[in-house]
Amino acid sequence: MPSNVLGTPLKGCCNDPMTGFYRDGYCRTGPDDKGLHTVCAVMTEEFLHFSRSRGNDLSTPVPEFDFPGLQSGDKWCLCISRWAEALKAGKAPPVVLESCHIHALEFVSLEALKAHAA
Repeated sequence: MPSNVLGTPLKGCCNDPMTGFYRDGYCRTGPDDKGLHTVCAVMTEEFLHFSRSRGNDLSTPVPEFDFPGLQSGDKWCLCISRWAEALKAGKAPPVVLESCHIHALEFVSLEALKAHAA
């Protein structure tokens, strides 16, 4: 198992709804994951509206991709670039540090993640 941002083994983010680039509940990444889904975030209404305004509607179900649509309180593996964008805009959702992949630290600081710890 890869490490999380704290340097310990990565913990699962969420199984209901099933998240992760590999849909295994973990915010793991690999060569096929162009978006780097490395941040385990707890959805907020503010962030869901922000994401929708940026062209990524995470609230609306997409049955053909087995995507239920997210609600406030759901945990989801976000692309690090979206989380960083939300951080700059003051709309970053809380994160579960133990479930954020260590590669997230290539794009945001541990201090920023800790400041938004769930």
